[in-house]
Amino acid sequence: MVELDDFDRRILTALQQDGRLTSQQLAETTNLSASQCARRRRRLEELGVIKGYHARLSRREVGLGISAFIQVSLSTHEHGDITAFMRLLEHNPNILDACKLTGPTDFLMRVAMQDLNALNHLISGVLLPHPSVSRVQSHIVLEWLKEDGELPVGDGGGAD
Repeated sequence: MVELDDFDRRILTALQQDGRLTSQQLAETTNLSASQCARRRRRLEELGVIKGYHARLSRREVGLGISAFIQVSLSTHEHGDITAFMRLLEHNPNILDACKLTGPTDFLMRVAMQDLNALNHLISGVLLPHPSVSRVQSHIVLEWLKEDGELPVGDGGGAD
């Protein structure tokens, strides 16, 4: 874990809200000079705290109207089978996030699909035919109540 002071936390909080902020704009937010903000941002990038910058796109506006979570349980947990399944996850652009879990479900994925037919193809044509997959369960998102949350770095990451 990287040691962060209050200025680093303020910079990170501001950049999560708008990754395009200039050093001068950060300076106005943090009460540091623009050059100090630039140095701190560069340090946070080099340390891997800031992993990158991106634009948040509207799934619907780019033609991905279905969001779902998919749970996958494997029938075998041999290293080669797990590696092959993880490669499948890495190479499918519709799988946005994937986690390896403890408990009865081995993997949880968040996907964005064009429509229900595309989701059906992913489940029936890609996931279920994989030799190590024993069970797939999907949960279609009806409405996003909160998404793209910011990491709570401003208060040290503690819960209320």
